[in-house]
This record gives sequence, C-alpha cells and structure tokens, in this order.
Amino acid sequence: MIEVKNLSKHFGDKKAVDGISFTAEDGEILGFLGPNGAGKSTTMNILTGYISSTDGVALIDGVDILENPIKAKQKIGYLPEQPPLYMDMTVKEYLSFVYDLKKCKLPRNTHLKDICNLVKIENVYNRVIKNLSKGYKQRVGLAQALVGNPNVLILDEPTVGLDPNQIIEIRTLIKRLGKNHTVILSSHILSEVQAVCDKIVVINQGKIVADDTEENLSKNLVNNNKISVKIDGPFDEVEKVISSIVGVKSISMTSKDTDEFCGFSIESEEGVDIRRELFKRISERSWYIMELKTSDMSLEDIFLRLTVGESIPAVQRNGGNE
Repeated sequence: MIEVKNLSKHFGDKKAVDGISFTAEDGEILGFLGPNGAGKSTTMNILTGYISSTDGVALIDGVDILENPIKAKQKIGYLPEQPPLYMDMTVKEYLSFVYDLKKCKLPRNTHLKDICNLVKIENVYNRVIKNLSKGYKQRVGLAQALVGNPNVLILDEPTVGLDPNQIIEIRTLIKRLGKNHTVILSSHILSEVQAVCDKIVVINQGKIVADDTEENLSKNLVNNNKISVKIDGPFDEVEKVISSIVGVKSISMTSKDTDEFCGFSIESEEGVDIRRELFKRISERSWYIMELKTSDMSLEDIFLRLTVGESIPAVQRNGGNE
C-alpha cells in the first residue's frame, strides 16, 4: 500500500504541495486528479523518488521513499507520461535491459514471457520498438513497469495518444492489474478515472480537496432536494401540475422531445419529498413517468465543484439535450 502523511514540497516561497495525506490500499486503484499547477506531478515525482519532499512522509509498502529510496523503488513500477523506451532496441532487448537494471531475481525468460502475455505484446517481442504503433509502445512501457512484479504501480497518463480501441484495452488491463497491485492512476481524462478507479483523490492548489469514492463524493456534494423527471404528457399541462405541488421550490425544463416526452429538473424545499405526490398526480391524468432519478453529479461536475467552486448544469454540458 501507499501512505502519504503531511507531505509538503516548497520551491522557494511557493508551496507546490501543502501538507497532504492519503492512502492507497492493497489491491486498490486510486485516481489522482488535479488541474494544471495543482501539485499532482510534484506528488507523483516524490512518490517515485524523483524528487525529495520538504516535509512529511511517503511510504511504499511501509518503506520511506526518502529514508530508504533503493528499497522503496524496488517495490514500484512506474510508467511516466512519455514511456522511457530505447527506440533502437527490440522489445526483447529492452525488457531484458530493464530486468538487469532492476536487478530482478525472478527467472528471466519465464518472467518476461508472462509479462508479454499479460500486456499482449508477445507478437512484437522481436520487433524494433521504433517501428511499433503508439499503442504497442505504450504497452511496452507498461511491461517495463511490471518487471520485477512490484507491489505498487504508478501510472501517469497511461492512455494518452491512444485510439479508442487501444484505450479500452489498456483500461481493461489496468483493472486486471488492480486485483494484484496497488495502483495510482494520474489522468486528465475524467471518463478514464470513472471507468477504472475504486477511489478518487483530488488535489487543488497543493491541498487535498477530496478523498473518497465517486459515489460518495456525488452524494456529499449534490443537492438531495433535486430530482430529474421525464414524463409522457403535454408539456404545458405537465409543467403546471408539477408547479402546483406543495413543496416545489423551482422547476426548469431539461428537454422537450418530439415524441412528447418532456424532461424537468425539480427542486423541492428542504426536507420535502415530492415523489409520491408527483406520481399520484401524473397517474390521475393517465400520463406516464418515463424516468425519475435524483440529480447525481458526474465526475466532471465533481471535479469542477472541487477545483473551481462550481458545476456545469447538464443542459449546458450536453448542449441542451438530456
């Protein structure tokens, strides 16, 4: 596991990282998010031993990366945004070079073969790296991170520049790796974090502003008095009926489809649940509720709320269509 305790990094008068703490448990995939300049890259560089911290502790499987960097790094597999590849080597030569560099003790041929099978590069094992596609180069970069079977994987933008099919394949592979490794995944692609990660840590202006699952973050940030509903009925009449329900604070249209389904976002007064009364009135008029749900926040909304202090309404984000 990874433990970060009161970690700080100062560059002169600037606090790039300001007393942050978080943990990534065994077998957990942690998404590490933050806007540009938030301290995300600095934290990743400290965790991998590339730079030292000013204060605080970073433990890799209980080993302090600052006090015992060699032992700590033996437990880490790192894939930077630009994979550290030697383009004139074959995949076989490169992975064998990494094996020696890491002073790996596992059976060389069997270990490297298992890694190649895992990341699906066995068919390019004898090819020169510079002749490989971007997707295969990324896989080779991931393979080098796995040499030595480290307990911890730190992946920085692992799908950048890949096509949609390659992205799906790498995401699937990361989820599989998360079953046997502790993984920290840094990415600017929010949908990627949403699809892969068990927990999300958001850093902003050098401080941790969120550390939880996406579901819990959404529940804690969302207005629980808001629901969205889609009804099969005449728009103007539906709007009047909803507006007349006691406890409705505001109502706004989210969609008006050609098939006469009309969507509304409804906010009720604090502590008032209008769903039963809404169902009763709609059914009395022989209309149909096609959809009814609480207004959960997307990961994009959560990220904006935590880093900018606002979220984009669904109508604006989706161009006015639900």
